[in-house]
Amino acid sequence: MPVRAQECKGVAPDGGEALERRKVPFAAVVLIPPAEIWEPIQAVRRRHDPAVDRWMPHVTLLYPFLSAEELPRAADELGEMCASSLGFGVDLARFDCFVHGHRWATVWLRPEPPEPIIRLQSQLLECFPWCDDTQRFPNGFTPHLSVGRWPAGRSEAAVAELQECWQQLNWHVDRVCLIARPDSGEAPFSVRHELPLGGRNAATGP
Repeated sequence: MPVRAQECKGVAPDGGEALERRKVPFAAVVLIPPAEIWEPIQAVRRRHDPAVDRWMPHVTLLYPFLSAEELPRAADELGEMCASSLGFGVDLARFDCFVHGHRWATVWLRPEPPEPIIRLQSQLLECFPWCDDTQRFPNGFTPHLSVGRWPAGRSEAAVAELQECWQQLNWHVDRVCLIARPDSGEAPFSVRHELPLGGRNAATGP
């Protein structure tokens, strides 16, 4: 079911003009692995992920997020926090799955260790506490990189089959990305702002 824009009210902590409390499914805050390790991930996604042409490989931190018009200001707020956080390394070595009812399951790569991502996500959420959808699960926020969708009854076998031939990928996480896509049509997400960890805020894209 598509996520609809949601309105939330609030005021800026400093008493100034607040960012619009409106969440849309056309923007997100994510971690994106470096391009040089994409191909093994994309090889699985091209076979099993209906969203492979819309989303790049990513770990979702906040979604839905602010409208494209609000992203520059959001990037300024988040960039300051990111600049005070150090980068960290994770391994993409193991698969797992989420089972959605009796029909479908999402298979995903588990970034390990998960704790640095959980801490980073919690810090980002402090800036935009109304963008808490990724927390609203029985186990809270679970860092994951989705690789595809399988029938629920096939999910455990799919995990075992993928695991058997998978070669571990290593990823140094050094930036947070704000991504967005047009609110009409099937255009893919693109990176609008890159927020270096332990560095300066660098804006990219349109």
